[in-house]
Amino acid sequence: MAFKPNDLSVLAYANNFTLWHYTTEDAAVTGSDYFNTASDMVRVNDLIITSLDTDGTPSTVFYIVTDNTNGVVSVSAFTA
Repeated sequence: MAFKPNDLSVLAYANNFTLWHYTTEDAAVTGSDYFNTASDMVRVNDLIITSLDTDGTPSTVFYIVTDNTNGVVSVSAFTA
């Protein structure tokens, strides 16, 4: 499937940082250019809490926006 902008919501915003929530039936969001449509909204170091595979085996993964250049958004899974 593809990114659906209506499924991306702001949870909190402070000090030029945004905490997002995204829900999807997709099992992964790290594929090629998944969040590009949101490039005008997300910034490097924003955190996206994702609810993945909501129609199958649901999971929650935290992603950090690692790059947003010329409309190309990259994310990587957050690891503590």
